Amino acid sequence: MSDSLVLNINVGVLGHVDSGKTSLAKALSTVSSTASFDKNPQSQARGITLDLGFSSFTVPSVPAHLASPTIGSLQYTLVDCPGHASLIRTIIGGAQIIDLMMLVIDITKGIQTQTAECLVIGEITCPQMLIVLNKVDLIPREKRDTTVEKMKKRLRQALSKTKFKEAPMVVVSAHPDTGDMEGIDDLISNLQSLTTMPYRNVNGPFLFSVDHCFGIRGQGTVLTGTVLQGQVHVNENVEIITIRENRKVKSMQMFKKPVNIASQGDRVGICVSQFDAKLLERGLVSAPGFVPWIWGAIIDLQTIPYFKGEINSKAKFHISLGHETVLAKITLFQGMGANAEEFSYEREFLYRENLLEEGDGEAIISKQSVFALLEFDKALPVVPECKVLGSKLDINSNSPTCRLAFHGQLLEMFEAKDYHLKELPRLKIFKEKSKTGVVERASNECEAICKNMFKKETNLALFTGLKVNLSTGESGFIEDSFGQSGKFKVRIPDGLQPTTMDLLGTKTSKKSKKAEDSSSAATEFKSVGLFLNFKKYIFSKKMAQ
Repeated sequence: MSDSLVLNINVGVLGHVDSGKTSLAKALSTVSSTASFDKNPQSQARGITLDLGFSSFTVPSVPAHLASPTIGSLQYTLVDCPGHASLIRTIIGGAQIIDLMMLVIDITKGIQTQTAECLVIGEITCPQMLIVLNKVDLIPREKRDTTVEKMKKRLRQALSKTKFKEAPMVVVSAHPDTGDMEGIDDLISNLQSLTTMPYRNVNGPFLFSVDHCFGIRGQGTVLTGTVLQGQVHVNENVEIITIRENRKVKSMQMFKKPVNIASQGDRVGICVSQFDAKLLERGLVSAPGFVPWIWGAIIDLQTIPYFKGEINSKAKFHISLGHETVLAKITLFQGMGANAEEFSYEREFLYRENLLEEGDGEAIISKQSVFALLEFDKALPVVPECKVLGSKLDINSNSPTCRLAFHGQLLEMFEAKDYHLKELPRLKIFKEKSKTGVVERASNECEAICKNMFKKETNLALFTGLKVNLSTGESGFIEDSFGQSGKFKVRIPDGLQPTTMDLLGTKTSKKSKKAEDSSSAATEFKSVGLFLNFKKYIFSKKMAQ
């Protein structure tokens, strides 16, 4: 814990635009930060939240189930996330730092598009949720009880297949400017009941999510944000990831109180030695060298059922990792055999065009064995083993369609720009391929000359040694090329059957060599076929069976 002995719980305030989130945060809060209550001039001009807002309040006493000699007080930091569809990137970034979530719903409208998207984000990132039915004052008194019960019933049905099906619901009306409040005490009581002791990794490398940055003349540059993991002390060096430079921590404050140590979960302002604040709008600060810049990654992939679009290999999705969102091309592949859900460079994986089984259209994602290679349009800083969210943010924001497509855990990272040459060939991802040809003639009982399987420019060396089957039942392997036209030799170790020799001999023995060359294809093409089934590895030139 930090020197202040305050247990800080980060509460995400999420919901559709104009559901009353900012008013609710203002009604609850006693201390605001430099980034709170729509202080952004554009927010004030447009009348909506455009950025993350931070404020806090402290409860009078620590709940019994959290009581500890080391905890002096319990503070809730409210992370007010924008609800507008075009700002989903900011919502995703805010969700990365919360311990529990309040989903604010306008009781006169129910679940709307961004309500559903916020619910999805909560399922991925947050263990606990409180549902806040806001604006109850807009319902006439005589209809209020009936309307509230109907809405609760509808929400229970909508949440029945989520992990929040038992989430408590409170009814509120929050007008902090006029003092007209209802249900606030009930809300705080439910928050306390839901609060559990959060996991705090104070021993891991320091990681800090910055949401606001400004300079103070003569003192330095102040970074405000939330400690995601580890600890930081005054006079330590930290790395400003965006500008790739280290700076010394000169001082720190937690809601206007000086501190010497900040730990995971703390909301803190860190003053570092001077740099241009315009270079860092939001982003990450860490222990020096902890956060790499990467060009690609591998994740285990889980679909989001509300997404109705297709998820196909070679398609591009918006990939969100913390506050960063970047376009990436995806390649889907599936685990094989025992322990199919485990990723390793030693294992083989089947390439998937999409996430549907052939024939019945059943999603293979239920098998928990699908992975995705992400190839980013540009390098970006990424925390190892972080959560990843794939979206189609170019879908019309007025559409009722959920834009969140899949999520996963980061398994592998590619830091080198030329990872296509050095790293991807290590991936044993293959396509199942087949080729057919014909036996032109038998040189002897153990060798056949074949054709119509490869083009003349094909590198036959890639296929040498692969097993082939004859339509007459024999098996052999490709031995070598024959001439320059794409013909090749097949070795049949056990020899051709007499009936096959007779069949080939019958077709050729009564003809002159000239006649054979001009007419054998028409007769032999139908007589003895040749079949090759093999694996083609998509990131190397190797073939295998």
